[in-house]
Amino acid sequence: MTTGTLAFVAAQSPAAQEALAVLRETFGSLPPADADIIVAVGGDGFVLKTLREYGDKPVFGMNRGSVGFLMNDYRIEDLPERVSAARAVPLHPLHMIATTVAGETREALAINEVSLLRETYQAAKIEIRVDGVLRMPELICDGILVATPAGSTAYNLSAHGPIVPLGTEVLALTPISAFRPRRWRGALLPCSATVTLKVHEPTHRPVAAAADADEIRDVAEVVIRDCRERTFTLLFDPEQDLAERILKEQFTP
Repeated sequence: MTTGTLAFVAAQSPAAQEALAVLRETFGSLPPADADIIVAVGGDGFVLKTLREYGDKPVFGMNRGSVGFLMNDYRIEDLPERVSAARAVPLHPLHMIATTVAGETREALAINEVSLLRETYQAAKIEIRVDGVLRMPELICDGILVATPAGSTAYNLSAHGPIVPLGTEVLALTPISAFRPRRWRGALLPCSATVTLKVHEPTHRPVAAAADADEIRDVAEVVIRDCRERTFTLLFDPEQDLAERILKEQFTP
């Protein structure tokens, strides 16, 4: 990675804001729009937000959050040299088109996953089509999600979905607390697939859709596909290889 000018942004937590002040005092305070590379200080959610906000710029994350799976260690020593030596990991997001009960259409990008979740005590009833082919007439569940390889170790893993190695052309389709069919554990789909999720009885059993942290309430139908025309770039220290982290998670008890 070639070193360029750096801009620093941070989450609102006290630890991240304290780190931001130190970084700006040490390296200067260039506006993100004028920088070549964004250094994001916080947790995984904040680095995803930064990628979406500054999608044309590489992002080097430093952990001042909780998990930090997508982050590098926080230290300011030799930071420009670290960024220069960092490895670039290209990530393709999911593109979500959600149609609400009121007939409104909204679009969003998700780097980790697109998830549908019930809004009330009533279980959701969701029809699943893949490339226009009806694959499941009705899934009764708390929800369902489609995850990228980069996102397969996040919410998808918590919902007992499979870990997908980085670089594979595969998406994970994972139910969330499936009631019927109770034993269905989901599916692996080619990244070329278009997934259409239709909500049955959407006014009686309301469902919300979320593309990472971008939530849309009361959806009637959600169409999800891998957005190959968009690429986000995360930067990692050589010893913080993301592909290795994801592979290692498969052997973590």
